Amino acid sequence: MTMERRILDKGLTPWQPLREMEEVGRRFEDVFGRPFLPGIWRAFPSEEMVWAPAIDVIEKEDSFLVKVELPGVKEEDVNVTVTGGTLTIEGEKSAESEVEKKGYYYREASYGSFSRSITIPPTVDASKIEASYDKGVLGITIPKAPEIKPKKITVATKNKGETVSKNKKDTTGKK
Repeated sequence: MTMERRILDKGLTPWQPLREMEEVGRRFEDVFGRPFLPGIWRAFPSEEMVWAPAIDVIEKEDSFLVKVELPGVKEEDVNVTVTGGTLTIEGEKSAESEVEKKGYYYREASYGSFSRSITIPPTVDASKIEASYDKGVLGITIPKAPEIKPKKITVATKNKGETVSKNKKDTTGKK
């Protein structure tokens, strides 16, 4: 294998942003197998763009909280299911926007289905899972089973008849 070392000119060269964008696009397509610019993606209907919502999982003392960002998704278009040890969030997104001004017309529609699954621990109470939806954010509360909640155990000290505390003076006269 031959390695090649490029030596850069010490002089200034003009910046050519379009040529650089073309090169980035070619490299992106080589690696990922699809065009670089989103506008080009829409030109090929055979290639489906995939959208997956962002998910945060937060562990609390007595439960797990799953937050899912679903901008533009209606509450009735979201389904939450639990099967075995898998929580699945799926639904459909559809949105249209249209702007019409003097000498200008723009219309865009986005749609598609999504599905996200996460594994939940076997030590949760699946029968008490609750979900709420507010302003594009789905919140799912997964309570922990009572036997795995942390329990504080008080440590008791035992005093034997002749044991003297280090903080008290010995007043018995014994050595």
